[in-house]
Order: sequence, then C-alpha cells, then structure tokens
Amino acid sequence: MQKQKCVFLDRDGVLNRERGDYTYKLDEFEVLPRVPEALALLKKNEFLLIVVTNQAGIAKKLYRKEDVLACHEKLQGTCSSLIDAIYYAPGHPSFSESLSRKPDSLMLERAIAKYNIDPAQSWMVGDSERDLHAADKVGVRSILVGEKYRPDLHDYQAKDLWEAAQVILKG
Repeated sequence: MQKQKCVFLDRDGVLNRERGDYTYKLDEFEVLPRVPEALALLKKNEFLLIVVTNQAGIAKKLYRKEDVLACHEKLQGTCSSLIDAIYYAPGHPSFSESLSRKPDSLMLERAIAKYNIDPAQSWMVGDSERDLHAADKVGVRSILVGEKYRPDLHDYQAKDLWEAAQVILKG
C-alpha cells in the first residue's frame, strides 16, 4: 500500500478564531477566513487533512465532550466535510497525564499508523511551539501560523492557513 501525505492541523488559531479562552460554544466557534478554500486546495493536491487538538477544558470540567464534538461538526459543515479525521486530547497535566496532549505526539502517531502516512511528505500547521514540538517528534515538517511570532523563530511561518497551504504546495 502506498504511503499517504498529510497535513496535520491544530484547531484553535489555525482553523477557528483563537479566543484567548476555551472555545466550545457553537455561537462563539468561528471558522477563520480562507480556511475552507485552503483545505479544498490541499485536498485537491491529495493531502489527507487531520486535526489534532488539545481540549483540556474537558478534564477541567469547563465543558463536555459533546460540546467539542458539536464544534467539530460545525467545522466539518463549514468546510464541506473535507477533514478526514479529528483527534482531540481531553487531558490536562493538572488532572490527568496523557501522551496524546501536544507537545507529545501520540495523536499524530495514531493517525500515521491508521492512515499509512509518510511523515517525510507531511506537514503540521500550528500556532504554538507545542504544535511544532509534536511534529518534530514524528519527523513531520511544520509551519507556524499567526502574527504573534517572529519569522526568525521557525523555518516556516505564514500569516494564516491559506498562506501555509501555499508553502506546503511549493514543497
């Protein structure tokens, strides 16, 4: 079976607006501009699209798993169901240890095994250093998105997912 290429995606700050607090209410879950177009472009170029997101608010009992799943359903609906899989880590070190939670890499490792993904052909798009560390642990190149970081801190940086998609397609 041929190995697949993938773009792993952090959720908050990459796909939906980062609110500075937990985003779990449907009326506050806002998909960022150009995200559907970026996902469609990556899918057209035969990338799997897999979300990997920390959701510590579940462990902290700030919201429920059902709230997260409802946000993911809204994300899929807004993005024409282009996302192949969504992995989330509900733990938090203060409540429960988990190797799934980024900067650890278990969510990525599970997806790599399940979908026969070639890390050398794959990317991670995230808005924090912990996203990039998880990618490094599995040999996936990464792109830091957002405007709060300086380009000299990372090899690849983009304003948003649309610009990151351009970088990915250039190889």
